[in-house]
Amino acid sequence: MGFQVTLNEATGLHQLTSDLTGLVDEANKYLAAVAARGLSSRTIRAYAFDLLIIYRWLEQVAMRLLDLKESDLTAFIADQRSKEARPRSINRRLTVCRLVYRFWTDHDMERGRGVSVPAPYYKGFGRDRILGLHVLARPQRLRLHVKTPKTLIEPLTTEEVKTFLRSLKRYRDLCVVHLMLLCGLRSQEVLLLNVPDVSFEHNRLRVLGKGNKERFLPMPQTVLGALSSYLRLERPNDCRHERLFVVLQGRRRAKAMTPAGLRNLFRYRRSRLNVSRANPHRFRHTFGTDMARAGVRLPTLQKMMGHADSLTTLQYINLSMADIADAYLQAVARIQRRYETDREV
Repeated sequence: MGFQVTLNEATGLHQLTSDLTGLVDEANKYLAAVAARGLSSRTIRAYAFDLLIIYRWLEQVAMRLLDLKESDLTAFIADQRSKEARPRSINRRLTVCRLVYRFWTDHDMERGRGVSVPAPYYKGFGRDRILGLHVLARPQRLRLHVKTPKTLIEPLTTEEVKTFLRSLKRYRDLCVVHLMLLCGLRSQEVLLLNVPDVSFEHNRLRVLGKGNKERFLPMPQTVLGALSSYLRLERPNDCRHERLFVVLQGRRRAKAMTPAGLRNLFRYRRSRLNVSRANPHRFRHTFGTDMARAGVRLPTLQKMMGHADSLTTLQYINLSMADIADAYLQAVARIQRRYETDREV
């Protein structure tokens, strides 16, 4: 039997399983140590699946993780690229591999020959060119990693949002989409909402974000009205839990909504309405873009979206080509008026 990821019912955490007991213990003790630090179950799950891919590759090339050098990881990168893994995913798996190695050896992985690393000071000398807050420290040792392309995620257009919203027939579905579009919630944050998290008295919402970090968000009347109608008219009274969003029909009626159920809500409408870009993260990105266009300051938007790093927020508010064109045309119109003369052309 090869490596697999299973859920440990006793601990509620994911772990590796295999006939190769020693290697499984090597990985699972690291996952247990990560869990002891208080990281969320979703983080443990992500680490477990990254380790699954790493150990399957190690089995394929007949190597042990503790015997690896940085030069060996170039073969892992080549293998991941052949399987069309995304650069961010490859870099995350490289990091997990190094963390497990350091966990067991208490030192960094040796570099070895034939490793191509980024050129020194590739970010440029001096202060951070985006925020201008601090002097960039010179890296002690540059890590082997895959270059990540900087792609611009375009927000949904007004017509795409309207088309999607018109297709929603249930208050529950309307609430889910509005919480992403008007409050900037992630998919998992929507699923983890409990009924007591909604305060109609104070018009605010308690959100449990990544790393179990709490934040409170104000709610517009549109969201409050939809939530009130959902709780009053659609949510079953026989729910034995406090999860806000539940299944409304079928054998799983009154049970908590699952990630698969949330994905189906969007997948079905994307194909039927021919709105291929309408996914949960795109609605959240549209929220960040709309807030930036409305003049919301970066620190405020960072808190609203639950980002630990302001640089992450900056990625959400990159200007689209339409924004650039609009700003250019407005500026050119002002400039042209400045240089207008009475002479006819």
